[in-house]
Amino acid sequence: MNRLTAFYTGNRQIFSMIFHLAWPAIVEQLFQTIVQYIDTAMVGRIGAQASAAVGLTSSVTWLVNSPLFAMGIGVLSCIAVAVGSGDHQRAKEYGVQSLTFIVTLGIGMGVLLVGISPFLPAWMGADPAIRRDASVYFGIICAPMLFRAASIILGSVMRGAGDAKSPMIANILLNLTNVVLNFLLIYDSRTVTLGGMQLWIPGAGLGVAGAAIGTAASYCVGGTFMVIAYLRNPILSPRGLSLRPQPALLRNCLRIGLPVAMERLSTCLGHVVFVSMVTRLGTLALATHSIAITAEQAFYVPGFGMQAAASTLAGNCVGERDQEKFKRVTGIITGIAVAMMTVTGALLFLFPEFMMSLFTTDPQVISGGIHVLRIVAVSEPMYGAMIVLEGVFNGIGDTRIPFLISLFAMWAVRILGTCCVILLFGGGLEMVWVCMVADNITRCLCLTLRFMKGSWKYKFEA
Repeated sequence: MNRLTAFYTGNRQIFSMIFHLAWPAIVEQLFQTIVQYIDTAMVGRIGAQASAAVGLTSSVTWLVNSPLFAMGIGVLSCIAVAVGSGDHQRAKEYGVQSLTFIVTLGIGMGVLLVGISPFLPAWMGADPAIRRDASVYFGIICAPMLFRAASIILGSVMRGAGDAKSPMIANILLNLTNVVLNFLLIYDSRTVTLGGMQLWIPGAGLGVAGAAIGTAASYCVGGTFMVIAYLRNPILSPRGLSLRPQPALLRNCLRIGLPVAMERLSTCLGHVVFVSMVTRLGTLALATHSIAITAEQAFYVPGFGMQAAASTLAGNCVGERDQEKFKRVTGIITGIAVAMMTVTGALLFLFPEFMMSLFTTDPQVISGGIHVLRIVAVSEPMYGAMIVLEGVFNGIGDTRIPFLISLFAMWAVRILGTCCVILLFGGGLEMVWVCMVADNITRCLCLTLRFMKGSWKYKFEA
């Protein structure tokens, strides 16, 4: 106990900074997950086909978000380094460059994705019965891509400057909007009984399309809030600066962000292929897989909260040219994340039936979900370490080798393994999830080895 007390006392400032940056990110992730639970449960009440239609495009949604998150990381790293070195003017200039990424990616991707939405479900080999709903859902949620780009990229910009509260508030507003509109748009008008009173609830009865409209409107709310917060931020506000792109600064952001974009694109494309392989197991397996993925998300919220803090603090350490502080920060955040996700993994292993029953009443879906959730639960601590190390390397701008590690783990371990399991051995959903867990463990081990070898030190010598 005395050693723990001495360790905390000696690193009190680091613990304070971690808490300052991590708690809003954890609240943001937790609230987003709770709302996604509600969203999935609402759609799940329509039926397994509706869940499958929405779940089919969820992996493509991750793919769509990849360039946005990647460019956000590129700007975050540059801003965090500038703030760490005390150069707030350069931080402002990097913030302005994010506007170029928002406009370019938001408009370009929006037009492209709405255009391919009618054909996407067929390309993914979906059952004809769910293609129309899947197409409508994807097209609607991709229409306000400019607002989605603003929400994601400016969220990273604000975190790079140490403001984790504004993205949290934006996310809360976004998700509250989604829940309220889903409640009004998915179901028909109905009468409910509350405390002996009859209450009439209006409803549009739009089903899956209603869920999509709610999601699209929520992106508009989140994006608008983040623009306002960015303009008011004392460190980043672009007032008085030219909004013209600066090629040298854009290149710095792209140098960091492009490997992240390639990593996320390859990973998310792998998820698309992964889901398309699951569709070969049937609509029931696809519904089980989609709901189990959603159920699992709450249990790695602590890891992603720690990742947000790790990225900013690691970038600050580069700006300060302090390697020892960098190693201490990484070790402390990784230890916290592993401890927290050991607890959440144990809870997931003990109560998988409860988690599945939150989203569906189908006994076959619940039964299948119990087995796969217990498989993934045992890997949660290693997944927490992987998430934090990924954030550390992103924060210091060391993104090329992590991209290659992710590429290998996704395609050589998860996808090739899944192909062999399904096509050669006739395995089911449980073995597919074993391949998914093997992917995460491989990435964790490779990133840990890279950190321990000190391959990142060149970033402190630049």
